[in-house]
Amino acid sequence: MKYDVIIIGAGPGGIFSAYELLKKRPELKIAVFEAGNSLEKRKCPIDGKKVKSCIKCPTCAIMNGFGGAGAFSDGKYNITNDFGGSLYQYIGKEKALDLMKYVDEINMSHGGEGTKMYSTSGSEFKKICMQNKLNLLDASVRHLGTDINYVVLENLFAELKDKATFYFNTPIEKIEALEDGYRVFYGKESADSKKCIVSVGRSGSKWMETVCDDLGIPTRSNRVDLGVRVELPAVIFSHLTDKLYESKIVYRTEKFEDAVRTFCMNPNGIVVNENTNGIVTVNGHSFEDPARKTDNTNFALLVAKHFSEPFKDSNEYGESIARLSNMLGGGVIVQRFGDLERGRRSTEKRILEGTVVPTLDATPGDLSLVLPKRILDGIIEMLHALDKIAPGTANDDTLLYGVEVKFYNMEVELDNCLETTYKGLYVIGDGSGVTHSLSHASASGVYVADEILETL
Repeated sequence: MKYDVIIIGAGPGGIFSAYELLKKRPELKIAVFEAGNSLEKRKCPIDGKKVKSCIKCPTCAIMNGFGGAGAFSDGKYNITNDFGGSLYQYIGKEKALDLMKYVDEINMSHGGEGTKMYSTSGSEFKKICMQNKLNLLDASVRHLGTDINYVVLENLFAELKDKATFYFNTPIEKIEALEDGYRVFYGKESADSKKCIVSVGRSGSKWMETVCDDLGIPTRSNRVDLGVRVELPAVIFSHLTDKLYESKIVYRTEKFEDAVRTFCMNPNGIVVNENTNGIVTVNGHSFEDPARKTDNTNFALLVAKHFSEPFKDSNEYGESIARLSNMLGGGVIVQRFGDLERGRRSTEKRILEGTVVPTLDATPGDLSLVLPKRILDGIIEMLHALDKIAPGTANDDTLLYGVEVKFYNMEVELDNCLETTYKGLYVIGDGSGVTHSLSHASASGVYVADEILETL
């Protein structure tokens, strides 16, 4: 088969590339290859009753498939250059923000209308944070919710399915450079195209490394984020979440001067498992539908670790810690903050007697046996710092789930067009190591599509 453009990965980057290409040139022949399922077939078997924990499916319905790992996230689009990636370093700050706003317009026209846009700009909480050695980052945040995010993806797929050729459950094994384009191999078959966009997300980071090795594309080591997911009564953070929804707060520890940050805040949400390369880690979701809201709020506390010579494999470091958690707890471990500070493991009895009812069926245990002391010390410091702006955060019954790991691809060497050293081969989204968020990944997809349209 021959196409004008082949897109590898149907996450936000790939979806918005296809959308932009076909919106402006509907006659183009475009193929989208995705290792996971189509949206309606993405069903995690964990139901909390018959299946209570991850059974390690061949392809994780939470991480792979149309919509990517963000399909079942809580649909937060952060419109900012302060976090979420370094896209602005390639295309400029103004262009990056314009593209994120354009993505927001598309989401609003595909089922997201009526959802709220939050902003930290001019917030009185910024001053309160600064007075307590915390830094509240600026951003405008569109919260779709897991349910509305799903509707938006349904509508985007309905618009694209008859215009592009989608190959689901079809992982690409290899990319070969031709004289006038690229050939991708899947099973015993192959397909050719003039242009190729790679948008494989964080779950495709290992595969991306092999592609770069095969083609000799330069890369540089990135980072891995390690930490826990915190769950506590929603009322403790309600004064922040009601006005800001997502508050990105950074704290520099006194002991090691490490940066600890909040990430992926889910007011009235749930804690969930996710499977990355067969390793079970933890994440969080929230919903717009009032009937699906809980009495708890959850968010991650993460510490970024960068490595220098001779060690370069930051993802392997993160995976080894996650494997240790899986080995000790059979999956995700949960611990009361009071038990952690007292140096004892949590038990089912202690958690049941606590005031926070867990939303994830995890194994009570001891996170100090899993996370390195330096990281755990930073998390404990951060919880006490947050307790000053949200009293009750450092209560004994606050639950900590571990481990939460955010894997980043090796940063691929790209030019200002997000093009590799091979002309016509583009790498976008979180798989490039350039973006780390829904908004940045989607914006990178639009940007590359426009670059391709100028050359076809």
